[in-house]
This record gives sequence, structure tokens and C-alpha cells, in this order.
Amino acid sequence: MKLFFRRYGEGPPLVILHGLYGSSDNWASIARRLSSKFSVYLPDQRNHGESPHSDVHDYPSMCDDIKELADDQGLKSFFLAGHSMGGKTAVLFARRWPGRISGLVVADISPFETKISNASTFRQHLELLQVLAGTDISRAASRDELEKLFSESIPSARTRSLLMKNARRKAAGGFEWKINNKALLKNLDRIAESVADEGETVEPVTGFPVLFLKGEKSEYLPAGDFPKIIRLFPAAEFLIISNAGHWIHADNPDEVCAAFFSLLT
Repeated sequence: MKLFFRRYGEGPPLVILHGLYGSSDNWASIARRLSSKFSVYLPDQRNHGESPHSDVHDYPSMCDDIKELADDQGLKSFFLAGHSMGGKTAVLFARRWPGRISGLVVADISPFETKISNASTFRQHLELLQVLAGTDISRAASRDELEKLFSESIPSARTRSLLMKNARRKAAGGFEWKINNKALLKNLDRIAESVADEGETVEPVTGFPVLFLKGEKSEYLPAGDFPKIIRLFPAAEFLIISNAGHWIHADNPDEVCAAFFSLLT
């Protein structure tokens, strides 16, 4: 699949993958800051942003999309980073094609299923996608009106703001979704699944630096998974991003940028 992407700067190539409900725009401010040292590529993953829609939404397919992008852009080796769903995509890509990777950054997600909050997190995503897929936004006259449609069903203003970025005005008036809510709802089990089986005999992936970033206030990357991650990536280092929840790039961009720059030292 040919993905839409943005590019910033000059230097060693760095591809950053956004998370569920996100888009390349979510990382644009970070990319501008990193552009002094990297050529930063920000793709919209399938079923998000300006990229094509598909009924298929799983990690092998998303990895294939990134490989196609890298091949098209002539990126023989590159730094790869991903947040949340994008982090799982990045982990699987690094396992499938380690020779293409110059360095790996995984932002606030475990490649393994987490037992602590997995059920509640899955339920939250399920409820959000059901609301989005079941709400007709085509007749909303303004963004204020659009937000009012979700003010009761999605009480968090921050969550509403993130989701509303996926709505765009139609030429004929009203709004439509850029995100493929129905496909994401249908494939939520695939999005939630592990990209590394705890019971499998793991072939360690080596040869490049690996950095896992954990939001200090987030449970998406539990410390109990660190030993398992090290078995998968023996060179893995872990950095706690202070005063940050799951959206570490928004909560503490200074520390996140510093972590990326450390890959070059």
C-alpha cells in the first residue's frame, strides 16, 4: 500500500510511526525539532490520515506498508520509531528485517500483551470506536457542533481533541472521517495482539541501538515486561519520560527529542 507521508530535514533517515487514531501530523512538531540531525519521514499508517483505507489492518500488513515506503524512497537502512500501535509495528519490522534498521525507538508500548490493564484498555478502545463508527458527522455545521456530538459519550476533552483531528470538512458541507473507523473496529483484536509471543523460542535481534521510552504515568509499558524485552533485544535500554502519560511526545517533547538525538552519539 502506498502511504501518504511528510518529510522534514536532512541527515540519516528516521521513520516515525504514529499510534491508533493518530496521523503524521501528531509528530510534526517533534519532526521539525529532529530535522536538524535527521531526515524524518512521517507516514500516515493505513486506515489513518491521508493514506488509503483497507479492510485489512494487522501488524504484518502495516510492516509491509513501511517496507514499501522505505523501498520507494531508497532507504536501505534507517532509524525506525513508533508510538503505541506504531511501536508494535516497528518492533515487528525490526524482527522481520533487522538488516534494514540503524536504530529502534519504541514509545510507550510493550510488544507483549499486558495483563495489568489490557482488558480495561481494550474495552475503552472498543467503546470509542463504537461511538465513532455509529455517529453521523456529515451534517455538523462547525467544529463546535461536531465536538458537542461527542461531549457526553467522550467526556475527556483531550481525547475528543485527538479524535476530532480525524474529521475533515467536505466540499459540499458537513464533515467526514479520514480514519476508517469501521475497519479499525472490525480489527481491534488484531491491533491489541502481541507481536512477540512469550512462549516462543526467541531469536535475539542485535546489531543496532534499541530504546524503549516509558511514560512515567502510563501503564502501557509495564516494568515487568523489561526482562522479556531484553531477551528479544539484548541491547535494549529503557528511559522513563518524566511527567508523561501515554502521549509522551505531547507531554514531554524535550525529553523525547533528547532520546532521539542520543541515538547518534
